[in-house]
Amino acid sequence: MKNIIALLLFTILFSCTDNNMMQPYDKAQKAAEINVKGYSNPDVLQLRLNGSPVAINGNTSYTNKIETQINFVLDEGETNELGIYNTQTGAQIVKYTINYSNFNDYKNLSFFNLPGIFLKTYAVKPQVNLGKVGFEFIFPNLGEFSGAPLTGVKGVLKRENGVVLAEFDNIGKDNFTTVKIYNFFSATAPVYLELYKPGTTEPYTGSNPIQVKIKQDIGANMIVIQEKMENGVWVVKGDIDVADYL
Repeated sequence: MKNIIALLLFTILFSCTDNNMMQPYDKAQKAAEINVKGYSNPDVLQLRLNGSPVAINGNTSYTNKIETQINFVLDEGETNELGIYNTQTGAQIVKYTINYSNFNDYKNLSFFNLPGIFLKTYAVKPQVNLGKVGFEFIFPNLGEFSGAPLTGVKGVLKRENGVVLAEFDNIGKDNFTTVKIYNFFSATAPVYLELYKPGTTEPYTGSNPIQVKIKQDIGANMIVIQEKMENGVWVVKGDIDVADYL
């Protein structure tokens, strides 16, 4: 009887072990969490995860402030795509490819979508006291047409007569600078931003001075500096003020 019981136990044990050996291991998985903080005006946007619309407060299209948290499971060896689309045109504005190894890089996604410009950052209008002017800058496409191999430039903001109003050590591609504030002096006079290589008084590319004419408004000004092509020549403009939308 003991031999029979021992044989049965051996058979059961061997059978279980053999089955486990034949079963493939489950793929490694990780829980992904993406915190989205964005803004769009006037375009209506839609977020899509692997082609499926993401609902925010029950809506699958949204404008103005866009904030949500997206949770999903990542399998090792697979990729997931998070896209932002213009719902009126159907055009994809940007796509993020997220996988098991890089998902921490996308834990916080920020964007600011305006006509003709998409910023991979979030903008908060700075507090500027009555009678003062505040400026912040960002240069998202630095080098696109000039070929300058820089990640940031130095900016010196001046009046038309050359008086320096503020200096910005590093106007970068990814985030707005810290706000610089001065006393308001004219409702009609423009100001000029001169752009240099960081830490120098040399133009950030070439040998000719690079000066951008900018309209100043009392209060906050959040200017997007852009390289553009006009009549076959690259120029630098500062005609988008994000503060107008906030």
